[in-house]
Amino acid sequence: MNIRHSALAVLVAVFWGLNFVAIDFGLHPGNGSGGAADVPPLLFVAIRFVLVVFPCIFFVRKPDVSWKAIIGVGLFMSAGQFGLLYLGMALGMPAGLASLVLQAQVLLTVLLAARFLGERPSKRQLAGVVLGVAGLALVAVGRSLVAPVVPLMIVLAAALSWAAGNIIARKAKAASGLGLVVWSGAVVPLPLAALSLIVDGPAAVVGTLTNLQPATILSALYTAVFASLVGYGIWNRLLSLYPSSAVVPFTLLVPVVGMTAAWLLIAEVPTTAELAGGLLLLGGVATAVLQQRAKPKVPAAENRQRLDAGLR
Repeated sequence: MNIRHSALAVLVAVFWGLNFVAIDFGLHPGNGSGGAADVPPLLFVAIRFVLVVFPCIFFVRKPDVSWKAIIGVGLFMSAGQFGLLYLGMALGMPAGLASLVLQAQVLLTVLLAARFLGERPSKRQLAGVVLGVAGLALVAVGRSLVAPVVPLMIVLAAALSWAAGNIIARKAKAASGLGLVVWSGAVVPLPLAALSLIVDGPAAVVGTLTNLQPATILSALYTAVFASLVGYGIWNRLLSLYPSSAVVPFTLLVPVVGMTAAWLLIAEVPTTAELAGGLLLLGGVATAVLQQRAKPKVPAAENRQRLDAGLR
């Protein structure tokens, strides 16, 4: 990957790392001012993707991929991932820890790529998966000591949905990453708004929409513009240009940014067990996706010189 594309991948990691704190602010506007009620998570995702889709869909051309791919990315990378992530955070999953656990998508992408793309994992990748699973288990144990573990499991399900979306996006190879984000985002608002009506009730939905707090509006704008349109636009484009093993490692930066931002902005400090498990998880991710550099080959002429010197 060239320097320009590497810099863009780092920028995406920063946007995504800050995204978790932005989501937390939007879901819990009462934490900052006025005691406002929490926002229903599925409705909040629907609001986010309304902003992603409109008015961009009138100016961004449909990507040159099948409708099946567009719907698949919308269901898994957008609706599934964010519906579950927002739900997990609404139920008590800390923003910083969510940014960490969601990186299990890297390990899950390796496994799904083996199954659906024929990308056979190496022994190193399999070792990384085992190490990452051990880290997740330690995080789960640490989390269960201080809070219910259900939100963590929900965020892990979000990671699986993201991994499935990665595979669909990689297979589609859309030339326009932004086009794929916008058009696949159109799949999200109506189903999740309908689910919110069923789960939360019409009163909660109408009450939220008629009394949107500034924190929720700003959060929705940040997540729509920077995390989705810019972030996933770049991400999908990079996935179309490079193997997933070259792109995915940059997500290692996401929990670093996310946990640091959560510590500085909302005073979240993970427990010792959560931190240890998180480091083990990131170690597994690094093992799975960071490629070893091959030793430089000695030019044939240099080999002959060494051979001549040895014979003298």
